[in-house]
Amino acid sequence: MNDIDLMGQLGDLKEIDYRNTLAIATLIEILTEKGIITRQEFSKKSYYLDNMSLEQLRRFRTTI
Repeated sequence: MNDIDLMGQLGDLKEIDYRNTLAIATLIEILTEKGIITRQEFSKKSYYLDNMSLEQLRRFRTTI
């Protein structure tokens, strides 16, 4: 019974992950279509944030 519950929870997480990914992709598309950001700006910022340490991310969040 416990294995079945775990499999169900994993399925739920996959669905949530898909929905979150779709929402992010949709926002990126809308922002680029409206000329608010470019794909290059998005890629550059993504690379920058991905390479920050946890402490840098915490400080970054508090300055926004």
